[in-house]
Amino acid sequence: MNVVSFTTDYGLADGFVAACHGVILRAAPDTRIIDVTHLVPPGDVRRAATVLAQTVGSLPRGVHLAVVDPGVGTSRRAVALRAAGGDLVGPDNGLLIDAAERLGGIRTAVSLPVPAGVPATFHGRDVFAPAAARLAGGGEPAQLGAPVDPATLVRLPAPHVRRRPGGGLDTEVVLVDTFGNVQLAASAAQLAEARLSPPMRAWLWPARQEAVEIAVGVTFASVAPGEPLLYVDAAGMAALAVRDGDAARTLGLAPGDRLALQPG
Repeated sequence: MNVVSFTTDYGLADGFVAACHGVILRAAPDTRIIDVTHLVPPGDVRRAATVLAQTVGSLPRGVHLAVVDPGVGTSRRAVALRAAGGDLVGPDNGLLIDAAERLGGIRTAVSLPVPAGVPATFHGRDVFAPAAARLAGGGEPAQLGAPVDPATLVRLPAPHVRRRPGGGLDTEVVLVDTFGNVQLAASAAQLAEARLSPPMRAWLWPARQEAVEIAVGVTFASVAPGEPLLYVDAAGMAALAVRDGDAARTLGLAPGDRLALQPG
């Protein structure tokens, strides 16, 4: 498992990412590091957890290091998890759980010690990167720290999704991607169960806005340029797009917003 994927909110303007790379490579020189993203909005644990969970299935088996850590230096635990399909290292703030479930579920969890004298604000370099390097080099989680009951790990609240009487869904915006496409909390199966399937029309009620009529399609070309679309994205989730446009801006949506969808 000499592959480490790396997900953070560190950005690319400073040396934080390079410092963590250096710690890993000095300890385990044969490690291959895959940078998932370092452009998670600062402190946005849910965004990072979603991106990581939706990416791990495409990555080689290895160690998944993720650091979006608003509680760094506090009493929050630092943890390493062993799942059926790989290891995960990061803060115990809900960031790792969905990815661990995608990898077959947590088998082992340990609490990582924080070495005396290390700065309180850069555990990515001083706690998490060394642990990831040891696991990538063949180490066992039990060698890194004290056992933790997986049931005590912090979990993020489940995003809102609920069937509407007579068909349709109330759901929540999970994330907005680089193109302005809006991923919702509803899965493809929930969309179908709510009678929202191509090639029908639907009504969308963004919070505090008037209803918008949209097409239910398969791909962006299902609609004319500038028109909105409800579709199933590459992660298997319901999503909204505007062909050749920005759905989040057009519809006034942001992560955490709730909306209603009803068959037309």
